[in-house]
Amino acid sequence: MVADGSPADDRLLAISRAIDRWQTRLGQAVAWLTLIMVVLTFSIVALRYVFDAGWIALQESVVWMHACVLLLAMGYTLCLDQHVRVDVFYRKLSPPAQAWVNLLGVVLLLWPTAALIGFGSYDYVAASWAVSESSSQSGGLPGLYILKTLLPLSALLLAIQGLSLALKSASTLLLERSRRP
Repeated sequence: MVADGSPADDRLLAISRAIDRWQTRLGQAVAWLTLIMVVLTFSIVALRYVFDAGWIALQESVVWMHACVLLLAMGYTLCLDQHVRVDVFYRKLSPPAQAWVNLLGVVLLLWPTAALIGFGSYDYVAASWAVSESSSQSGGLPGLYILKTLLPLSALLLAIQGLSLALKSASTLLLERSRRP
């Protein structure tokens, strides 16, 4: 999306770029967990079938890492425009029409969903923190409440990335408006 160089447009895009940079760094950092998950899964299988040994905490750590990747990379996926969308109609639209779809999608769908997840998970996470919840498995990982905290955090990250998309869309619409006679 192209800027028209106006101060308002520059500020919108500067905020959007800052959000995108931050989400990209987080997404790239979290992506390393996928490599660690592969190595750990191989180790778990080798320990189980070669040495007839295994640890519940090691198995749970793979599940926890998978949850971290899923929950912390949602905003990054939106930043890369790799989220699920029905492109049959969208790709044929003009840039201003796409901007309207994106803006309305953020305001009417993404932000309400993020709010529902964020606020809806509050009691669930708070109850977990209240009892310092840990794994129900003997030998499992402690600190399950920390993992559960990623639910509202992921909603916040997604909402922030939605702000970036909304700002880009607003910039495109302002540019289109400034081009009209």
